[in-house]
Amino acid sequence: MIKIYTDGSCLKNPGNGGWAAVINLDGKIIKINGSEKNTTNNRMELMAPINALKQIDSHKRVEIFTDSQYVKLGITKWVHKWIKNDWLTSKKEPVKNKDLWVELYNLTNRFDIKWNWIKAHAGNSANEQADLLAKKAAELN
Repeated sequence: MIKIYTDGSCLKNPGNGGWAAVINLDGKIIKINGSEKNTTNNRMELMAPINALKQIDSHKRVEIFTDSQYVKLGITKWVHKWIKNDWLTSKKEPVKNKDLWVELYNLTNRFDIKWNWIKAHAGNSANEQADLLAKKAAELN
């Protein structure tokens, strides 16, 4: 099974941001990251799994670890309600970051994914690497 650890970072929110993923492909470790100007932490948290999944062949079994409840709950619970409600929240407001949610949702349909939330800064080395890579990417802007 492919394991992916993701993280996003923003120096100020909004501000310069970075995202990163550490991908374990059967023992081969791939590290990716990127950055954007004038973005938000939530957008960077979403960009990490989006870009990680783009690195993998479709129809693979994947386990994703994120320290973002926003991402975990959004993609496993909220997105189904948003789609049913034409991308409106329970307060009848437009879903923030809809463009990224649509992209992530479409990507997830190509894989067998198990989503996991993990506590940030709790000693998981792959999560710590993703955190450091995301921060470095944000600082490069």
